[in-house]
Amino acid sequence: MLIVLSVGGSILAKDLEPKHFSAYASALKELANKHQIVVVTGGGVAARNYIDVARGVGANEVVCDFIGIDITRLNAQLLIAALGSTAYPEPPTTYKEAESALASGKIVVMGGVIPGQTTDAVSAILAEYLNADMMVIATSVDGVYSSDPREDPDAKKFDVMTAKELVGIVISTEMKAGSKSPVDPLASKIIERCNIDTIIMDGTDPQDVLEVVLQEAVKTEKATGVRLGTRIIG
Repeated sequence: MLIVLSVGGSILAKDLEPKHFSAYASALKELANKHQIVVVTGGGVAARNYIDVARGVGANEVVCDFIGIDITRLNAQLLIAALGSTAYPEPPTTYKEAESALASGKIVVMGGVIPGQTTDAVSAILAEYLNADMMVIATSVDGVYSSDPREDPDAKKFDVMTAKELVGIVISTEMKAGSKSPVDPLASKIIERCNIDTIIMDGTDPQDVLEVVLQEAVKTEKATGVRLGTRIIG
């Protein structure tokens, strides 16, 4: 199987501790024994800090996006270093470069691509472009909720939902000031368009990601749910 994995910078680059990169590298190496892997790394706190400074000195949003992209690629390079010879040596900067890198048979790790796209959106577009079998969004939350669980004690967590339902939830959540969604509107629309099997889950522990992916990969029928996260179906 070809799997596209979006790893949030908030978990991979948290406090820029080497142990987080090493732990993900270990899980990815095990996963790569059976599957092709493309990883897209987020920017995390460092990207937000740099972007805040850029805005403070008057940079426009496109410039801020480019700065964020640079940070995601730095995180990609750190993960590549942790993976060693099992990884393609440079983070691709375009979707076509990612396709070429995948032909090497190694784990491909990349960051952002162009302004206006989050790394989740990059992952979704990449999954469609490469005809991936599965996409996993490993983030700092444990799935998709009916509303922001930090604000609404009655928020319901979905174990399984359709891509259309995901789009509806994401758009309504994004419209509320100060609230956050585990995946952005563009990524959710791409997931709906290409109808790719997607799991949105807490990726704090990379072994959880490994376990869920391996579990899903061997299923012969559509699962009614997964142990962790939210499964998006067509």
